[in-house]
Amino acid sequence: MTTSLIDTETVLGIDVGTVNTRALLFDVVEGQYSFIAAGVAPTTLEAPYHDPAEGMIRAVRQLQEVTGRDLLEPQGRLIIPVQADGSGVDRMVVTYSTGQPLRMVVAGLLADVSLESAQRLAATTYGQVVESIGLNDRRRPESQLDAILRAGPDLVLFAGGTEGGASRSLGRIVDLMTLVCRVLPQEKRPEIIYAGNQALSTRITEILEKWTPVRTAPNIRPTIDVEDLGQAEGVLSQAVTRVRMRQLPSLAVMASFCSVPPLPTGFAFGRVIRYLSKVYGSSKGVLGVDLGAGSTVMAAGQAGRLNLLVSSIGMGQGAARLIEQSTLEDIVRWLPLHVPDDVVSDYLWQKTVHPASLPASQDTLAIEQALARQALRLARQQFLARYPDPQVQLYDPILASGATINQAASPVQSLLMLLDGLEPVGITNLVLDQNNLTPTLGAISEFLPLLPVQVLDSGAFLRLATVISPISSAKYGTPILEARLEYEGGGNDTRLEVRQGGLVALPLQQGQVAILHLKCLRDTRVDPRSSKKNVKYKIIGGSCGAVIDGRGRPLELPEDASRRRDQLKKWAMALGG
Repeated sequence: MTTSLIDTETVLGIDVGTVNTRALLFDVVEGQYSFIAAGVAPTTLEAPYHDPAEGMIRAVRQLQEVTGRDLLEPQGRLIIPVQADGSGVDRMVVTYSTGQPLRMVVAGLLADVSLESAQRLAATTYGQVVESIGLNDRRRPESQLDAILRAGPDLVLFAGGTEGGASRSLGRIVDLMTLVCRVLPQEKRPEIIYAGNQALSTRITEILEKWTPVRTAPNIRPTIDVEDLGQAEGVLSQAVTRVRMRQLPSLAVMASFCSVPPLPTGFAFGRVIRYLSKVYGSSKGVLGVDLGAGSTVMAAGQAGRLNLLVSSIGMGQGAARLIEQSTLEDIVRWLPLHVPDDVVSDYLWQKTVHPASLPASQDTLAIEQALARQALRLARQQFLARYPDPQVQLYDPILASGATINQAASPVQSLLMLLDGLEPVGITNLVLDQNNLTPTLGAISEFLPLLPVQVLDSGAFLRLATVISPISSAKYGTPILEARLEYEGGGNDTRLEVRQGGLVALPLQQGQVAILHLKCLRDTRVDPRSSKKNVKYKIIGGSCGAVIDGRGRPLELPEDASRRRDQLKKWAMALGG
């Protein structure tokens, strides 16, 4: 590769989140693309600014202070491209998750076929399904019309019919959507995405585009037993961006500086997970989790196929939805110290009003991390409901991001939140995206695929730990594994015994390589897909070394509150927390 191919590609990434806006700078260092620095500022969508551009400028100014590099003109305008004096950047990308969830209507034929697929497609972006219209809907057409008008959708996802299949039934839904558009004023008409029987796409587009923008995507249910959302997710992300730019004019201004149109954060995050699943080529696949303030993204990739879920639960504004879908006990049971229920409840509701607030005491920090565990567990349950898969916990690596996880007081706290919330099985490497680079890398990959590859290999992400999570039905306290750690480069081997119900930290330093020999006792299995009793793995230590999680799956906590708190403290102390 010639130097000239990369020496002029300085890239600025802007990620407009619900609470914070990040400015990320990437440049060439010693012939390789590297992450240089980040600037962070509060997102200014709410009062008094009501304009996310202000938050972007503040984040870039902070980035200027960190790097000593001029990126803005005195008037606050971005300098693009790089000038002769070295100021500015060559490229810019924007990802966003800010704004109220988009209101979506899904329309299709059979509830357990095209409508189910349309629901899954809707769940891949920042929105909520406010109405569903199907072939078996027993409401009269006028009632269906009234329901859609009351819902006030921003988008309609229209699917149905296998390739060469139903046409007359789809025609009824087209007539209904035509009526919706004729009744609504032009500025309130929803954009329509058609992802059904392709034999009808031209005719359906001709009918509906007289009234509203229509975008087509390949059939998401080409046959009765095959679902393919991949290309439709891209079409949906483009539609979401168009709607957002109408809602947020300053986003359209940002887009004028971008090398590619702005992308929803969840979609860009999923793009990187899909790429990693191709690179690793593991039969386990790759899992990505982004625990945000307004939503939680879960992306699972396997051999280039992606399952994506954007859940409306989160650690800030999304805490209200999390509280609605959980009991107080679901959260309190993860507290390692006694905090009165009314204090917990008050703190949780305060988070929904002041999502940018930070825990100011040991009690509120414990509540925050308990909330994170429940958010991860609930997102995992929702993911399983959307994508039923008995092997869903078998992933390696797991890539995690989100302020609550990234900004924990110690890596051990981050690790425990992920283990308790996600309950991985088998052998897994947990990796932390400390600077929330993943969505920006996903956006950059569209025009500069080399940059994400080199940044991912550069050490910009933190390896938390290699975790071995065996499956066993043994009683609590019963030996389930005999382990021997053979260090690369010599040294005395370490031998230890693992008992059911415990966490064991292996004596492995960060970056240190070893061969881990495991002998499974009784009915214990390290990999649920294999019945081998003696296995060995090459492992690398992370910031928390390596850990054997012998607590069992599913993870169970004592019913008694005092014993439960003692157990949580014991697990933390076992890892040095």
